[in-house]
This record gives sequence, structure tokens and C-alpha cells, in this order.
Amino acid sequence: MADDDEPTFESAESGASHTYPQQAGEIRKGSHLMIKGHPCKCIEVSTSKTGKHGHAKAHIVALDIFTGKKYEDLCPTSHNLEVPFVKRTEYQLLTADGDSGEVSLLLESGETKDDLNLPTFVQVGEPTDDDKKVVDDIMKGVDDGKTVTVIVQSACGMEKIIQCKTTDA
Repeated sequence: MADDDEPTFESAESGASHTYPQQAGEIRKGSHLMIKGHPCKCIEVSTSKTGKHGHAKAHIVALDIFTGKKYEDLCPTSHNLEVPFVKRTEYQLLTADGDSGEVSLLLESGETKDDLNLPTFVQVGEPTDDDKKVVDDIMKGVDDGKTVTVIVQSACGMEKIIQCKTTDA
């Protein structure tokens, strides 16, 4: 009988959330937010005056930070929106395979990170022109024998290479 009263937990996460709340009226151009479950970067925000029912509305246009897809949202400025924790990390590139899309990165601890792919190998949608340019830069740097540093952006449990820098070894 006592066993039935115990709560059952389906998932075993650390409890750390991928997002935090922020008022819609505080969202500015360039800030990150969640729209329809996608982490996005705001490219345009406009507010309307309070109407008959007394709520000013914010019209937000944003691009998905991983796919580049455009999303729009209209909500009262007093309401809270979810804002993702977005992290940018630099790694040194060890190897990059242009055919399979696999990359191997060097962590600061000296271990390797092998769970990322080149930006043109996407699970959802088509790679953007920026993705293709980053891959071209990475492959050119590798072919020239230079030291390539990639910048990885992560949010909501997803990661993607968004930039690369090359230095002469």
C-alpha cells in the first residue's frame, strides 16, 4: 500500500533547465528566446500600444540559431517568454572528414570530442549559406595544414559549429 503513494519519476535529469523566463517587453534585437520550442535569435521586435483590453503587445521576429529558419511571435509585453541558455565554446580542430562530416575536436582537458559533425551535415532542413562557408573555411584550413579553431554554439542540448578561425601553425 505504501509503495503506491510514492511519486514516480520518468526522467533522470540533473534538474538544470535549458531556459529561464524573461518578460517579452525586455526582449531586444540580438537577444535569444524560444519560439515554438526552437532556440532563436531576435532580429526584429516592435511593440504596439495598449488597446481596448489594456495589454501592449510585442511582435517578435527571430531566426532559429541552428537552422536559420524564421519564426514570428506575438504576445503581451507583460507575459514571460522562455530564454535559452546559449553557450559559445572554442575548440581546436584535430581532424575533419569532408565526406562523412565527422569532426574531432580537442578539449581543454586534453580529451577529444567526437560527437559533432560539420555544419553542412544537418538532421533537419537544408544547410544555410553560412554553414557552407564555414565548412569551406574549415576544409581549406585543414588542407593548408593550418591550426583551425572552431566555435561551437550550444543551447537546449543541441550543438553546432558556427565559426572557424585559422592560424599558421
